Amino acid sequence: MADDRSYVHETHAEPTGFSRTLARHGLKLIRDNTHVLQINVGLLCNQACGHCHLNAGPAKTEVMTRQTADQIAAWAGRVSFETIDITGGAPEMNPDIAYILETFAALTPTLSLRSNLSALNSGGRSHLMDLLKRLKTTIVASLPAINESQTDAQRGDGIFKASIAALQRLNTLGYGQPGTGLQLNLVSNPTGAFMAADQAQTEKRFRQMLERKWGIAFNHLFSFSNVPLGRFRQWLERSGNLPAYMKKLADGFNPCAVDGVMCRTLVSVSWDGYLYDCDFNLARGLPMGRNRIHVTDMTGGPEPGTPIATADHCYTCTAGAGFT
Repeated sequence: MADDRSYVHETHAEPTGFSRTLARHGLKLIRDNTHVLQINVGLLCNQACGHCHLNAGPAKTEVMTRQTADQIAAWAGRVSFETIDITGGAPEMNPDIAYILETFAALTPTLSLRSNLSALNSGGRSHLMDLLKRLKTTIVASLPAINESQTDAQRGDGIFKASIAALQRLNTLGYGQPGTGLQLNLVSNPTGAFMAADQAQTEKRFRQMLERKWGIAFNHLFSFSNVPLGRFRQWLERSGNLPAYMKKLADGFNPCAVDGVMCRTLVSVSWDGYLYDCDFNLARGLPMGRNRIHVTDMTGGPEPGTPIATADHCYTCTAGAGFT
């Protein structure tokens, strides 16, 4: 049976290869002005994907409460973030997701929801699509591949068809359509120990195939490599692929990508209200600046110029074109 240990709240540091790489290039990873608030509303998910860096799944009990959501909202109201990004797990499965969406939509010009699509279109949650439309929420939808067997192998039987049906429903509501202002963006990840394919070519292929086979339109596609944390790291270890995969990431280090990594302008807050430099550091248990700070301890935004906590999984965000 697969080991489903969580890396969350393990605060010890990994080997300092990434730090040494930064120093060799004369670089420091420090925080700029923070304009994106990413909120992880819990690890509960209808899937248990092999690439998940958070070990999210159906049996998880880490779920954000209304009290914590209100604490985060009070802080967000003081800081005025340009974008608030709701993620999980499958955020749709949080029992208070409608309340959370309504609350944070009032606090930002841009509200975003990260969806695995199947959770959005099942379990009596399809009404959420109407709410997302009313709030003009940007949807960032995960679709690993346009091959049914490949997607189902990573995410579970029937997930591909459920995802296609969700995309078609979103299109009928205006998402991904010209002139509606309803953004529908896709995210594609490799299904094995491989680096992400060229983003422009992947977007072109997805656009052509989704339109031709299912009449589906979308705005943009992002192609990212998988982060060696959580369930994906466990698979890499079991399959003997971890050393080679880490070498690929390290060999692909691009010093020009450091300036644009998301952690410089984003802060992540967990379901229990603690702050991290990004969702990957949340998964790794590395709190913001390596200091465990609760949102109720914050008066303003994170201070520009403060160091960002790093470990060797950070190579993922600086390999090739980077991960933003």
